[in-house]
Amino acid sequence: MSNTSTYLSELTLDQNALDSVRTSLDQGAITPAYGPHRDAIVKLLNDALATELVCVLRYKRHHFMASGVSSPKIAEEFMVHANEESGHADRIAQRIVQLGGEPDFSPSTLLQRSHADYDESNDLKAMVRANLIAERIAVEAYRQMITLLADKDPTTRRMLEDILADEEEHADELKDWLDL
Repeated sequence: MSNTSTYLSELTLDQNALDSVRTSLDQGAITPAYGPHRDAIVKLLNDALATELVCVLRYKRHHFMASGVSSPKIAEEFMVHANEESGHADRIAQRIVQLGGEPDFSPSTLLQRSHADYDESNDLKAMVRANLIAERIAVEAYRQMITLLADKDPTTRRMLEDILADEEEHADELKDWLDL
């Protein structure tokens, strides 16, 4: 018998956990293993949702307000980023619902719950800088959420890892635009 076979033979599933999922069928994919973490995860996700929505609004404003020699290309990219942030918001809202929560789209509390700020700059360089700061905040917030989730919710963690990769790409693009 190989070492791998010996190692695998020592692995067993938790039968009590498997038996416990036979109840509370109305919970769908949310098994008792989510335990006390589900509500905290939904709160983290609702804050991330607020951040994404604020980013959509900021990028859209910047798209329409951008002016100057370099503005057409950058304004176009602001809209691309706005659409990508909107996609992130949709994914986060969908995951909140999957976890049995309610996505909070309330405009009255968006800025309070968002990790990033809204920005009303009219100068193109200031817009790029504001968006870079917001992307860096998003990168750090997602990195921290991923660490907090660890193995508590692998599905949410993988989703956040995907979103983090997009946010890092946005930050790199914005950094390059500061030199224009």
